[in-house]
Amino acid sequence: MFSVRIYLTHICPYCHMALRLLEQKQVAAEKIFIDDLPERRREMVQLAGKTSVPQIFVGQTHVGGYRELAKLDADGELDNLLQARNA
Repeated sequence: MFSVRIYLTHICPYCHMALRLLEQKQVAAEKIFIDDLPERRREMVQLAGKTSVPQIFVGQTHVGGYRELAKLDADGELDNLLQARNA
C-alpha cells in the first residue's frame, strides 16, 4: 500500500516536479491521473478542497501542491513526515 498519493495530470509541470522530488526521496507514490479518470477529480476536490494539481497526500495528511511539498523539503520536515508514515 502506498503512503503517498498524488493527484496529477499528464501535462502539468508542477506535477512532474513533485514526482521528481518524491523519486529523489525514493518514495513510491500512488499516481492518480485525473485527466484519465475524471471521477477521481471529484474525489480530489472533495478531499483537498482544491481544483488545482498536483494535490499530494502523505497518508491522510493533505500536504498541498508542489510548492508546499518543496517547502516541507527545504525546511527539513518532509523526511520526518515520510518517516512517520512508514514507522
